Amino acid sequence: MTEHQLPQGFETLAIHAGQEADPQTGAVVTPIYQVSTYKQDGVGGLRNGYEYSRSANPTRTALEECLAALEGGARGLAFASGLAAEDTLLRTVLKPGDHIIIPNDAYGGTFRLFAKVLTRWGVEFSVANMQDLATVRAALRPNTRAVWVETPSNPLLGIADIAGLAEIAHSSDALLVVDNTFASPYLQQPLSLGGDVVVHSTTKYMGGHSDVVGGALVAADAGLGEEIAYHQNAMGAVSGPFDAWLVMRGIKTLAVRMDRHCSNAEKVVELLTAHPKVSEVLYPGLPSHPGHDIAAKQMKAFGGMVSFRVAAGEQAAVEVCNRAKLFTLGESLGGVESLIEHPGRMTHASVVGSALEVPSDLVRVSVGIEQIDDLLADLQQALG
Repeated sequence: MTEHQLPQGFETLAIHAGQEADPQTGAVVTPIYQVSTYKQDGVGGLRNGYEYSRSANPTRTALEECLAALEGGARGLAFASGLAAEDTLLRTVLKPGDHIIIPNDAYGGTFRLFAKVLTRWGVEFSVANMQDLATVRAALRPNTRAVWVETPSNPLLGIADIAGLAEIAHSSDALLVVDNTFASPYLQQPLSLGGDVVVHSTTKYMGGHSDVVGGALVAADAGLGEEIAYHQNAMGAVSGPFDAWLVMRGIKTLAVRMDRHCSNAEKVVELLTAHPKVSEVLYPGLPSHPGHDIAAKQMKAFGGMVSFRVAAGEQAAVEVCNRAKLFTLGESLGGVESLIEHPGRMTHASVVGSALEVPSDLVRVSVGIEQIDDLLADLQQALG
């Protein structure tokens, strides 16, 4: 920070970081540079570093600078999807014969990437309970190169101690990768707790309007950021300029949306915990949640995702999802509208039969920003 710069809060960075007014027109919103190539000032004379939009695009650059600022990292990188971001990172930091530890409650798509894609490339992985630091430490091998964690996790809302995991990973010269999608950088800052790389599906809370698919990585170390950027260009799964613009638009209201998501989720949890047809509510804001104290320490608030188990079993859980009206039955999460799903048959079908299989009576809701009384009434009727 220079002597003329002022400290800036999260909400200010979300609106301004990387998004200065256009120097040519004064436009206060970053333009969509819908362009594939750029005129060069002579052979090899790039104009402001741009030559081809797979390598760099001004709209994507603005988003990447904003992402880095929000997560407090050295380098942000935007991708075509969350899984594209994950794949690029893994092929940057791993090679055949390396080992990585993943959570026993990982997102189904992440598990599929390891189990069905990377193992064919020669990468080894093992599954550990990230809430039990001793178990994670015991899972380390001489060839362990990374520890991968989601906190809160999808869909069981498990909470892991980021600082504790960072110490374990670094003791073995491994990286700690934190999927921060459920929390968003507004609620949690993994790099400040010792994480090395943050992963996001920007499709979710960052975009926030269910109208874009995207992913992001933010690296704490500039050197690692450069390595990832090389692979981003070499592998090519980059965010298009319009998608980058949509994510930036969403980020501008991330703070105010997350406040509403969290407050609505707390009221939903109150209803569910008192309902006779609900056997268990999974939400880190509950004092009874095993990760509550850690979540209270490393998160600003407890998020807008809630999972619960239906007492009458799997078919009853499916019927709750089918009866919901205002809660839209659909995959994904983090949009302004509320969503409901049955993870075992939908988002986590790929882990059925594995160590990551989720309970068949589980329902997951992404609590939106609608009027809370309307949401509660819909859940009441859906539960019957």
